[in-house]
Amino acid sequence: MFDFILPSKIRFGKGIIKELDEELNKISAKKIMLICDEGIIKANILKNVLKFVKEDKIVVVFSKIEANPKDYNIHEGADLAIEEKVDALVAVGGGSAIDAAKGIAVLARQGGNIRDYEKKVISENCLPLIAIPTTSGTGSEITFSSVITDTKENFKFTIKSPSIAARVALIDPELTYSLPPMITASTGIDALTHAIEGYTANCTEPIAEAMGLYAIEYISKYIVRAVGNGADEEAREGMMIGSLLGGLSFSHADVASVHCMAEALGSIYDKPHGMCNSIILPHVMKENLPYVLYKYSRIARAMGVDVKDDETAAYRGIELIEKISKDIALPDFKSLGIDPKDFRLLSELSEKNSSNKSNPKKMTVDDYESLFNKINNI
Repeated sequence: MFDFILPSKIRFGKGIIKELDEELNKISAKKIMLICDEGIIKANILKNVLKFVKEDKIVVVFSKIEANPKDYNIHEGADLAIEEKVDALVAVGGGSAIDAAKGIAVLARQGGNIRDYEKKVISENCLPLIAIPTTSGTGSEITFSSVITDTKENFKFTIKSPSIAARVALIDPELTYSLPPMITASTGIDALTHAIEGYTANCTEPIAEAMGLYAIEYISKYIVRAVGNGADEEAREGMMIGSLLGGLSFSHADVASVHCMAEALGSIYDKPHGMCNSIILPHVMKENLPYVLYKYSRIARAMGVDVKDDETAAYRGIELIEKISKDIALPDFKSLGIDPKDFRLLSELSEKNSSNKSNPKKMTVDDYESLFNKINNI
């Protein structure tokens, strides 16, 4: 038995952001808060998006969004939304901006402390949100979860409810054309991680599995091309579709130990989430392989590995992911500058993560510590 809920309307295609004003009209939005980070402003993406909001609407810009969005970012944004009496939110950017917007949508209507909503039921009374992704990575534009950093505990927590999902996701590949190669690389492997963990999580279901496998096929086909030539329109569109499908997969299943470790690194060291996922992915897959060998063989075949024996195919698939990571010049674990003295703390946070239970192999604190040491010594 399973449920499949898709709260967001998806509009996909080159130039689809031109429909932004039309979508704002459909939700009767007259005063909008646009949520982004400073990078979106500096890259002139915000200016480009604002061209498609007509003059009959008032726009308030909130750009104080940090990587791995912090609880105080959410509270400050919600306070501004209340003060300005906005009636809709538009999030433009990667996962940080869109996840922050989801939290702001809750607090602006329901109040309280954002950490409370980790367990508290979120009602439907949220500010309507339109999400415009600028990376092919997080899939946050169509998920109904938001990952936020508690700055007092240095811990990433998740709020989750269909009520916080974007009403509309305007997914325009053209917005990724100017994305730098390293961001294209790390967010792309982040999307691959979503697809793999969505497909293999203990709590997955058939629709999530199907979308995860198809996402793997898209991403493995196009990521090297997209990194090598940002103007490759076919590759950019393929990556955007892969990211979308990967987001749909894990949001209807879960992520697992790759994310547990990456979110721990983000909590303590504030490292980019996609980069951490991309570095850790093949190492966790090696740990999980005996527990999901058949699924890993199907992942390999989706990536083009033509081997009949399942075990051989599964190993080849992991090797191919490692090769792709080298081909797109992703850094190694040591480049993150993590102090081994923190491995125990990082392992405790990984085990504490709510997605730990979804990993195919049961992972304890000691297992995580052993894996951090193993990765560091390669």
